Amino acid sequence: MTCPAFRPTRRALIGGGAALLAASVVRAAEPDLSALRDLTADAVPIGVAERAARLARAQALMRASGIGAVLIEPGSSLIYFTGVRWGRSERLTAAIIPVEGEPCIVTPFFEEPSVRQTLAVPAEVRVWQEDQDPLTVVAGFLRDRKLAGRAIGIEESARFFAFDGLARALPGGTLVSANPVVRGCRMIKTPAEIALMQRATDVTIAAYRWTYPRVEKGMTGAQIGALMNAATEKLGGDPEFALALIGPAAALPHGSREVLRVAIGQVVLMDCGCTVQGYQSDVSRTWVHGTASVEQRKVWDRVRDAQALAFRTARVGVAAGAVDDAVRGFYERLGYGPDYRLPGLPHRTGHGIGMDGHEPVNLVRGEATRLAPGMCFSDEPGLYLPGRFGVRLEDCFYMTDRGPAWFSTPPAAIDQPV
Repeated sequence: MTCPAFRPTRRALIGGGAALLAASVVRAAEPDLSALRDLTADAVPIGVAERAARLARAQALMRASGIGAVLIEPGSSLIYFTGVRWGRSERLTAAIIPVEGEPCIVTPFFEEPSVRQTLAVPAEVRVWQEDQDPLTVVAGFLRDRKLAGRAIGIEESARFFAFDGLARALPGGTLVSANPVVRGCRMIKTPAEIALMQRATDVTIAAYRWTYPRVEKGMTGAQIGALMNAATEKLGGDPEFALALIGPAAALPHGSREVLRVAIGQVVLMDCGCTVQGYQSDVSRTWVHGTASVEQRKVWDRVRDAQALAFRTARVGVAAGAVDDAVRGFYERLGYGPDYRLPGLPHRTGHGIGMDGHEPVNLVRGEATRLAPGMCFSDEPGLYLPGRFGVRLEDCFYMTDRGPAWFSTPPAAIDQPV
């Protein structure tokens, strides 16, 4: 369960004192870290042929949807289609993918050399000066390609000023959602993408195996997360988040700002992920420091059973929402909920994952999208008992022709979390 708004990682810990304590824990563990090896050295990056196939697929979807071109701002979709790694600012850099021919990158004049450093597809580059409106440059490209009269798709994360500026630069033009094109491409992962997601998951599982036996009484969540991130980096991953929730904080899916310390008999819930070549992992594990109580064990076992039920329900052609329905019905029969109420499951059963930690579509009530080979999801039907503890087991899977396949193997028992 990636949580971009609340990540107590080594790079963003709660308070300067917590950062110093976490750093000291990592320094003490450095001799042990030396035994870890890079698991990503032979990971195969996305190649030229794959990017060409993505553009061809996008153009086919444009023709099917009656879209003449798609506008994409910096972010994972821009990387996906063009390779360009760029940040967003008030100065527009964007790609326009036309229904035919090469894409165009529009960027400030003084940024062109830097933009070209990561450009990974044949493309025209058009620049704009500081006293120009960049959307007029976009409109000029569309007119030159005779696309100004066609529907223009806007990628869903694009900012309003880009949408509004293009609408003014193309009076009478039709701007529509680019979801049929962008989602149509990115939701279906290729074997190359799945291989990178598998490698990222392998790193996260290996980091868990290293971190788990080093969790000690008195540690804070920030210190545990710092150990996890240090192991992830040594194993070759780029840490994205390392959430460690202790005791009653584990009843809050994304944690608490209260600083709690590990104690005997308390639940420890970790939610961690990394990227390898831009593709993400997301794995949660829950255990008890010391011996689990009867109730802790019972709740953990029910979450394990719900996770397995979600996996069994996920079949090609099944609506994504049906997976959530199956889990929620199971929990309600056990007395949790109903619906999203607590104690119970207040969040969706799972989310899409790929280059972003959360991608469309979700395993959530009412989602009618049918599961298809190549789709990837988290499976994380937690149970949360407010003021006491929570349990979340999260493993991701990808759809094949024969059904779902795990990226990571779920744990068998609360005493063997990794």
